[in-house]
Amino acid sequence: MQHYRTLSRLAFFLLFILAPPLDSFRFDLNANHLFFLGEPWQLGFTAQSDSLQMVGSIFLRIFMPIFLVVGVGGWISWKYGRLYCGWLCPHFAVVEIINALMRRASGKPSLWEKQPLPEHQSDGKHIPRNSWYWPVTVLVVGLVSFLWAVVLLTYLLPPKEIYTNLLTFSLTRNQAIFIGMGTLLLILEFTLARHLFCRFGCAIGLAQSFIWMGNRKALVVGFDSKRAKLCSDCDASCEHACPMRLKPRTIKRNMFTCTQCHSCIDACGKVQEHASGVSLLQWVDGECAKAVAKDAGVATNPPANCFQHGKKKSP
Repeated sequence: MQHYRTLSRLAFFLLFILAPPLDSFRFDLNANHLFFLGEPWQLGFTAQSDSLQMVGSIFLRIFMPIFLVVGVGGWISWKYGRLYCGWLCPHFAVVEIINALMRRASGKPSLWEKQPLPEHQSDGKHIPRNSWYWPVTVLVVGLVSFLWAVVLLTYLLPPKEIYTNLLTFSLTRNQAIFIGMGTLLLILEFTLARHLFCRFGCAIGLAQSFIWMGNRKALVVGFDSKRAKLCSDCDASCEHACPMRLKPRTIKRNMFTCTQCHSCIDACGKVQEHASGVSLLQWVDGECAKAVAKDAGVATNPPANCFQHGKKKSP
């Protein structure tokens, strides 16, 4: 599962960087119009056009695309939650990279984590602490922040102009200010507030979460309470695996910012390899999703076949 997620995020990250140079999607402040799929996206009417042509053009070229994007995105969020965040979002991909580097450096995936995570986990992961990873972390944060600031500017001004000015050290004053301030703000955000931004600062993420919370039958990570005793000798590897620092064995309301990344499910599956062979955490939807969203995140009488139970393996 994580292999496919890595490929999808890598592809979308490349698209995020290459979209402006390819004129696939950007708004040019100089030309004062959008570029889409290599073509100028303009309203398509002149001063001589009649009212009907103007209204039709505005509807087709402005409102129709907005309705389409919001409609498709809303439907996906209604069914699956923050799927975009976990499987495509370039920002969240960087969040996970920085989490991994910080954990290598300090044992904690975030500066705000109270206690270091165990070096040896029940899911078989061995992540020793090494302070030499701090310079690598700082370098990656700085480079990614700079790249991000430059790419954002290419969505607003001609990419050829920006990259040429950058390579020849001839950025204009405003371009230099944008890139400099953008880099500084992104360094602070990636270092100190990347999870906070994902939870409460990202409009796309928040919209997905609110829509998802409105559907009690939407896809959600469910906990098989009937096998809860199998958690007794685990170090909460599912919680250590969560890039959003959530606790998967809880109610849906507390999983408001779950990105459906499947990491907790994979971690639990690794822990259970020598027990039942099946993760206690599993994706569920429909009536099963309604059941696990109640009470303490588990249901006393969930519908049959909500969870795969596996079989106890002999030692």
